[in-house]
Amino acid sequence: MTCYVLKRLIHALVALFIVTSATFFLIHKMPGNPVEAMTEKLPESLRQQAFERYGFNRPLLERYELFWKRLLEGDLGQSLKYRGRSVGDTIARYAPISGLLGLVALVWGAGWGIVLGLVAALHRGRFLDYAVMLLAILGVSVPNFVLASLLQYFFSIRLGWFPVTGWGELAHIVLPALALSFYSTAQYARFMRASCLDVLSQDYILAARAKGMSLLWLIRRHVLRNAILPIVTLLGPQIALLFGGAFVVERLFSIPGLGFYFVSSVGDRDYTMIMGQTVFMAALYIFSILVVDILYGFIDPRIRFARGREGNL
Repeated sequence: MTCYVLKRLIHALVALFIVTSATFFLIHKMPGNPVEAMTEKLPESLRQQAFERYGFNRPLLERYELFWKRLLEGDLGQSLKYRGRSVGDTIARYAPISGLLGLVALVWGAGWGIVLGLVAALHRGRFLDYAVMLLAILGVSVPNFVLASLLQYFFSIRLGWFPVTGWGELAHIVLPALALSFYSTAQYARFMRASCLDVLSQDYILAARAKGMSLLWLIRRHVLRNAILPIVTLLGPQIALLFGGAFVVERLFSIPGLGFYFVSSVGDRDYTMIMGQTVFMAALYIFSILVVDILYGFIDPRIRFARGREGNL
């Protein structure tokens, strides 16, 4: 198991290095830079001072080396748009807001998706099955910002049940969390239905039913425990989406989360803010998948044995 964890950790670090490097070069290969826009009307001497302060007068590879040196020291840099505001402080301040919103959406999405997928599997080929699959198709097809706009119109403007925008109260969480959880509900429902159907077709399930085991006990004792395993693979991307998957939704509801500031930094061409948040999102995504892989190895020992046999070949 130790070799398996170390191998997965090395893969995660390599992936993070590739994503970070690719993002750095793509951003700095774009024509122009934000310093030019900020100093367009200043004298040439002041423009040169600004270029030197932010390092844009240096060769690209030298800037790349300096970026990694600062990153390894834990310094994500200073915002180019908002002077005196560091990227690390911005992430520390606003990540909990995105995390809370994403956590509520994940709990709702996973909970309803697992229940609906189980219901669809138990009523295969009947009305409930078709209804759940139709809901799943809609959840995958309809973008969350479209659903967010519809929820704002019906439940905020027409009915007045929830505030249109804002943050700070429990009522502000409901609509954006619903908009974000719809896609997760669809994903979990589809995966859970397929997994339950596979488990229900196994011989030990048929043998248990033949012995007179009740359906409720069968679901609790055998179906859920085995059908839930493939669902764990969805947790990695979903955990990462806790912080970064709500860019447009946070903007629509004026929620001061990381997504809100990421969209703003792209529009402002705030290079350091874009890089810092990209590194944070990528690290969160990659290492959440790493945690899920390790967790899966503990849940299903066959994975560890399979990895061990591969290493001996």
